[in-house]
Amino acid sequence: MAEIPSAPTRGTLSLRGAYGQTRADYTVEQRWDEYGAGHHEVWRTLFARQSALLARYGAPEVAAGLEHLGVGAQHIPRFEDVNARLSAATGWQIVAVPGLIPEEQFFSHLAACRFPVSVWIREPHELDYLAEPDLFHDFFGHVPLLAHPVFARFMQAYGQAGQKARLHGAVSLLARLYWYSVEFGLIRTAGGLKAYGAGILSSKGETVYAIESPEPHRVGFDISRIIRTDYRIDGYQRLYFVIDSFEQLFQASYGTDFAPLYELFAGQAAISPETLLPEDQLITRGNV
Repeated sequence: MAEIPSAPTRGTLSLRGAYGQTRADYTVEQRWDEYGAGHHEVWRTLFARQSALLARYGAPEVAAGLEHLGVGAQHIPRFEDVNARLSAATGWQIVAVPGLIPEEQFFSHLAACRFPVSVWIREPHELDYLAEPDLFHDFFGHVPLLAHPVFARFMQAYGQAGQKARLHGAVSLLARLYWYSVEFGLIRTAGGLKAYGAGILSSKGETVYAIESPEPHRVGFDISRIIRTDYRIDGYQRLYFVIDSFEQLFQASYGTDFAPLYELFAGQAAISPETLLPEDQLITRGNV
């Protein structure tokens, strides 16, 4: 039986994935035919709701990715159909997993241009909040940008960096980069600040909050700052980092030797997300 990974929460959480059916790399079959009408209805509800927010709040590359991959509101996507288009676009594939998987296998998949997507989808009473990522979060939030060549290269570079971080015992430090970019990143566009992070775009409330709320701080992207900064997992973010382009995100990580940063910041107390530093490139000062 596969090892069940720890959930990203400070409380006790029993993961609901079918981990007894996994292969050695924690992949499973999607078994699309086993989704019932209720599962597809949850997908349609969430897809319609979040898609309506994309034009105003989402990075344009996200909507472009959904269109390019042929993903719509009608039903839960078949992974094999999406993979045919995704592979042609950037060489990536999505792989079905039971839910959260251990870091070793997660980094290995990313380094090999494979993104793990949970096969289960939330219940109707969970439309607004989940403690662990489901199919909708993984797919709607993450997969569209894998059709963007530069962002896809960043994700592969992150997987490679993750494998090295494990050797340094520094995964918790590198995880902050993933959190503040892949999950909760903002980007400057000609139309103003937009969200590209999956944790934002799969949440109705945080999609609006991340762009419009006066509460959180928004500062310019800086890897050293991010690696030093704690994050919250039990509510909306108090701090967002803003990139100028996906190329900036890629260049900041590709081929970077993070080891000196790990050595410099290991053992240091993390900076609270409510805290601003004098050297921060301040975009908006919050009132947290």
